[in-house]
Amino acid sequence: MNSFFKISCFFVLTCWSLLTLGQTSSPNKKAQAAYENASKQLSLQNKSQAKEELKKAILLDPTFATAYQQLADIYRLEKRYKEAIPLYKKVLQIAPDLTNLTLFGLGESQLGVGLYQEALVNLTNYATGNLSQKGREKVQKYIQDCEFAIHYNSKEDIQIMRLPPAINTSDDEYFPKLTADGKRIIFTRKSNNQENFFESNFNEGNWSSSEKISGSINSDFFNEGAHTISPDGKYLFFTGCNRPNGMGSCDIYVSKFEKGTWSAPHNLGAPINTKGWEAQPAISSDGRTLYFVSNRAGGMGGSDIWKSELSADGKWQTPQNLGDKVNTPFDERAPYIHADNRTLYFASEGWPGFGQFDLFKTQLDSLGQWSYPTNLGRPINNNYDQTGIHVTMNGTIGYIASADSTGQLDIYSLNIPKPLQPIAVAYIQGTIYDAESKEPLSAIISVTNTSNGEIVYLSDSDDEDGQFIATLPVGANYAVHVQKEGYMFDSKQYDISNTELKDEVFEGSVFLQPIRSGSIAQLNNIYFDTDSAIPLKKSETELQLLLKFLQVNPKVTIEIAGHTDNTGNKIHNQRLSENRASSIAKFLLSKGIPATRVISTGYGDTKPIGDNDTIDGRQRNRRTEVILR
Repeated sequence: MNSFFKISCFFVLTCWSLLTLGQTSSPNKKAQAAYENASKQLSLQNKSQAKEELKKAILLDPTFATAYQQLADIYRLEKRYKEAIPLYKKVLQIAPDLTNLTLFGLGESQLGVGLYQEALVNLTNYATGNLSQKGREKVQKYIQDCEFAIHYNSKEDIQIMRLPPAINTSDDEYFPKLTADGKRIIFTRKSNNQENFFESNFNEGNWSSSEKISGSINSDFFNEGAHTISPDGKYLFFTGCNRPNGMGSCDIYVSKFEKGTWSAPHNLGAPINTKGWEAQPAISSDGRTLYFVSNRAGGMGGSDIWKSELSADGKWQTPQNLGDKVNTPFDERAPYIHADNRTLYFASEGWPGFGQFDLFKTQLDSLGQWSYPTNLGRPINNNYDQTGIHVTMNGTIGYIASADSTGQLDIYSLNIPKPLQPIAVAYIQGTIYDAESKEPLSAIISVTNTSNGEIVYLSDSDDEDGQFIATLPVGANYAVHVQKEGYMFDSKQYDISNTELKDEVFEGSVFLQPIRSGSIAQLNNIYFDTDSAIPLKKSETELQLLLKFLQVNPKVTIEIAGHTDNTGNKIHNQRLSENRASSIAKFLLSKGIPATRVISTGYGDTKPIGDNDTIDGRQRNRRTEVILR
């Protein structure tokens, strides 16, 4: 998506190089004429013809240092570093005092092919010269890269595999993004300078032949790419450039997959998009935080990563720059926020690396601060460009786009070593229905860590088919609540404190009962110590859910019903069930709910819903219910 800027920079920098050279003339008039013709061709943005003229000038005068320098500069700016290196060396051989930019060009080219020791020598020598502040920042960054690469040492065993021809072709493929189940990949393919979305599905161990995605996202006249897909595969946020309804050169759009096709793209508008350049979106797993790249004012320099939160009224808030823990005076791009909502992967040319764009990882701490970025290291990064990463829900597999020595971009898969992994995430995949009509419903799903009360997921089920995917970071116990106006709430408990559950997919349907007398909801996240009637602290989320339900439904009257299994003394069980129900009722009364709206009853072991002869059955029988009266 940066092609426009690369072309512009090429001609600005090339013309600048011509002006800053000593422009030593050639005594050979034909060689000099060829050189001057090259200058004219560059001013017309015809670099191919310019290169031919410079080659002609060198052939006519093998000592024409200025022509060597200019041809080397063009190759370097095209990132054809191997071809630039011998030309710079020739300049140093025949005219070492022509310009100190020769050392810079040679050093940058050597860095570009991974010759770090040689690059370090030339860049260090160049840095001793009289440089502008911007020039010094650039060369110091290159020196940092050389030193980082020279001293980098890692023993991680990372296996990288190029995806099959069903996905990779002779064209460029990049920005891979997958659905939560890993069975569908959407990526960008650039063919004949046109960027479009393609998709492939994983069936019976193989990727299907990739095809353009359906609907009206792809176009024949504009570029589409640099996208993110929601875990359920229903929403696609992407970059569209130079579209008629655009606010700037590139804007961020969203499309929804419905009735088997992608809807017409919707421009997100202000404050996400501006008159500048916004691109490369990444959406959080709950759809409420959008990360993206922009060159708007107020950044750290170049293109930065920003984020915007979705407010309760469905509007995107003023974007915030991620700050100097992520952004640098150079360019950052391709953010990817993992489903744990804490781990951010991104590409940067500003943090120390192996040259050009490398991939990095940073994580949010408990105070909401980003950690110092970690370079993903070799062999994920190298001296070529790395263009984005996608990491599976369980954090063990990554998909990257990486350039080879020819500059072609392809998509690869790799195993991610433990230090580079995000927090593993399991997920619930389900559908919400009306319990009576069996029609699908759009409802609010929240996932709360019962230990600390943190809401780790908050979103809505699909308004068309009622489906949802809710993420569950591995390592905690969760209360999962489903709420919809006019219906009883649903409460479920998921204990995934065991890290072995990182590959778990919980599937199930939720049937919400309309609010009417006799409707029952089970409180599955009320916890007591053995023989205690005092709710534990981790019950707070469930108690607040019940309180809110009564507050938004002021005419509802409820019964709190306590139940036990048949283990132990029957009289004791009866008294325990009464006391536990009463303690919940007292909580509600303490929060202002009138006593006329709440009664509590203990039923002991008289109303089992499971077999008391089994462990699972007895667990089902130990329950607290809310019954509408």
